[in-house]
Order: sequence, then structure tokens, then C-alpha cells
Amino acid sequence: MKYIDLLEKVGDLPFFSTRFLAAGENLVQVRLQLARWVKAGRLIKLHKGFYTLAEPYRKIKPELYSIAKSLKSPSYVSLQSALSWYGLIPEFVPSTTSITTTRPQTIETPLGRFEYRHVRKSFFWGYKMIELPEKQKVFLADAEKALLDLVYLTTGGDKEEFLMELRLQNLDKLSKETLRKYAEKSGSPKLTRAVTKIEKITTKGDGVEL
Repeated sequence: MKYIDLLEKVGDLPFFSTRFLAAGENLVQVRLQLARWVKAGRLIKLHKGFYTLAEPYRKIKPELYSIAKSLKSPSYVSLQSALSWYGLIPEFVPSTTSITTTRPQTIETPLGRFEYRHVRKSFFWGYKMIELPEKQKVFLADAEKALLDLVYLTTGGDKEEFLMELRLQNLDKLSKETLRKYAEKSGSPKLTRAVTKIEKITTKGDGVEL
């Protein structure tokens, strides 16, 4: 395969997989050629089997949340990343944080760090498909589920001290009814305790009731 052939196949994609290119091709030869292009600075290797075109060959900027969805499946963006997406926390989030039912993992790439936290299958819900720029997509946690995911996976996450440290803002984006429903659905006493404290903190903090 020549580089011009590669550009014809993936030029309109933000990133692509070896498997996508291997259809009808010799997989070993494809991998060798991709490695050469990475070394030559024409490709960027994101992770095993995943690549993006290097600038200036790249037409579409890869969205980090879309990359997160593809690097590990099943997964959905949640925790601090989703809370930041909704504007619920003021801090910059240096990693893209996701939930998965497979093993926990941190993947370092030239474009950023991706962290995956494990939950059991019965807790893998409360997310939706979101359309990103250039027709890219991501599974993103609901605002309420992102907050409860963080509480659930953090030791002492139901403590008032931890919840206060989050400095929650834009509380109109959180639904009291949804928080309670999700906590009840989870069957977790920890989340039930946390929801009660979240309601108390937010009401006391700025006079806005969820």
C-alpha cells in the first residue's frame, strides 16, 4: 500500500484501526507499513491497532471523547470528564475518564491520557450517545450518573468532606429526582447516603435547591 492509497482510505476519518485497513490486505504487511509511516512522522500511533494521520495530512481533528470510546469497548465517558463537560466542576481535567465493564486501564497516547475504571455489568447504565464535531460520537454519562459513578468508585465518596471538595456548580443541570432514582436503581446504600448529603450541601451552599 502506498501512502496516497492510505490517504484515500482514511483521509476523511479522525482516526482508524489496523483492522479497518486489513480488509483484503496482508495484515503483516499492513502492520509493517504503518510502523514505517509512524517512524517517518506521517502517522501517529494512538494505541495498539489505532492510528491517526499526522499533521498536515490530517483533515479532521480527533475528539478525545471519541477516541476514548474506540480504544476500549464497552465504555462510556464519565466521572470527572463528564462532570467537566456539563460544567459541574470548575477544575481542568487532565485525563479523559471513562467507565468500563472490562479491566481497569490507563492508556497513554501522544494526544492525551485515557483512564478506564471498572464497574460490574449491573451498574453499567445511565449514559447516552452524543454527537461530536465532524460526525464523531461518544457514549457520555448523564450528569447525575457521572456524579454517582465518582462517588461509587471513590473511597469515602459519600463523605461530606469529599462532596464539598468537588465544589459543584451549575446545579440547574442536576435533577434531584434523577439522582434519587439512580441511587435507588443502583441498590447502593453508599449512593443513597451521598444523594442526601448532595441535596443538603447544594441547598446550603448557594440557596439553589435541586
